[in-house]
Amino acid sequence: MTTITPTLAATEQPLHFHATRKAAAPSVDARQQAWPVAEVQALLDLPLPELMHRAQTVHREHHDATEMELATLLSIKTGGCPEDCGYCPQSVHHETGVPATKMMTPEEVREAVLGAKAAGASRFCMGAAWRAPNDRDLEKVEELVRVIKDEGLEACCTLGMLSGDQAQRLKGAGLDYYNHNLDTAPELYGDIITTRDYQDRLDTLGHVREAGIHVCSGGIVGMGESRAGRAGLIAQLANLAPYPESVPINHLVKVPGTPLADELDLDPLEFVRTVAVARITMPTAKVRLSAGRRQMDESTQVLCFLAGANSIFYGDKLLVTGNPDVEADRALLQRVGLKTRHTFNA
Repeated sequence: MTTITPTLAATEQPLHFHATRKAAAPSVDARQQAWPVAEVQALLDLPLPELMHRAQTVHREHHDATEMELATLLSIKTGGCPEDCGYCPQSVHHETGVPATKMMTPEEVREAVLGAKAAGASRFCMGAAWRAPNDRDLEKVEELVRVIKDEGLEACCTLGMLSGDQAQRLKGAGLDYYNHNLDTAPELYGDIITTRDYQDRLDTLGHVREAGIHVCSGGIVGMGESRAGRAGLIAQLANLAPYPESVPINHLVKVPGTPLADELDLDPLEFVRTVAVARITMPTAKVRLSAGRRQMDESTQVLCFLAGANSIFYGDKLLVTGNPDVEADRALLQRVGLKTRHTFNA
């Protein structure tokens, strides 16, 4: 197997490392442009009008600028995760009041899938709070993937780390996409998570690629990183070979009880810049506004659409945090003049 490995970037302040393995430099697909961190940061540093123009130009070369993908995310197994991700309310290490639950049944998931389909979603994503699924868990997930496919939607999962055999099983069940976010730049990772290292994430992405499943991988901004840190994250994603087909850009949702609950707010225009640079560096990917949209005003969201975001998570909840409600999203998309792949049902 060809291991996907990270690029290291310079940072502005000393950082504490927790990772136990040192990853090598990445191999970039010869058919795509290599993006040194310095060049990515140079894009982030552009005057905003120039950056937006470049992003919109790239976007129009590869996508219908008036189309928006709608994806729905469902937590099929909530809470009790042994990982210590500093942003996550589902970790057993944080006192957030999120209870651990059993996995949802196929009947419950089918009901949610039908509701998402009726509301216009074309992709249905399932998340489970695991470090990694065991074989019995995976057998149940395979059945849930088939439920999604039976209803004609694209199927995506985020279940934690996968082995090569597990990825092959999910492919056999019909899984279209696997989500495994890199979260942040390699050199910042140890300050956010200590229970796994960066290479663990890259290894999972490698297994997913080898199985023939599309990769969905992005990160979280607003966790206290500098602009250089955001450049490091985008460069890491853009230099994967190939880069992900879907790139979710999450804004930190500050949940009481998590270590990052008191982090300073990120300037909304910095978030817009991040979306624009993701679009420029990963031209054909779906760039998705994911967590944190509820705390954005509509003007910021529209700027993100203009910067090249062409996918949103759609529904009232993302795993355990809130999301703009369906009617508000419909109204915003219609006001802006964006169409979706599936027609809304009355």
